[in-house]
Amino acid sequence: MKPPRARVSDAVDEEAPTENLAEKLERKRDYLEGFLAKKPANVPSGEPGGELYEAVVAAVREIYDPEIPVNIYDLGLIYAVDVSADADVVITMTLTTPHCPVAESMPAEVELRAGAVPGVRDAQVNLVFDPPWDPAKMSDEARLELGML
Repeated sequence: MKPPRARVSDAVDEEAPTENLAEKLERKRDYLEGFLAKKPANVPSGEPGGELYEAVVAAVREIYDPEIPVNIYDLGLIYAVDVSADADVVITMTLTTPHCPVAESMPAEVELRAGAVPGVRDAQVNLVFDPPWDPAKMSDEARLELGML
């Protein structure tokens, strides 16, 4: 003899309190906010998502290209941020062109800002032009700011 088939109506608790639409939306919003606020656990400080790494990136994001109203990080001028275990920071960056008017001052400003982040022992900037910068390196936020989306 076969066991009886399970039916959805068997699983529904008729006496359970029902949730109205506003309560359901509030529950989903709480879940989403909690999910977005959750940070990865046990990320080393110098790795992406780590406290020191993110502080250096935030400091670099405060630097704007004087001719373009976008910070140099979102502009795609920062190719790499390396944070060693000893809290030494090496930033690899480029400029929009080798003849950029801020070619002498921009790398020094980046080095100064990164070195001023609490916890950073030393900061160094490597200026490279290979690969050359192009607009494809910009973030979506930068493209939106410049009306390119």
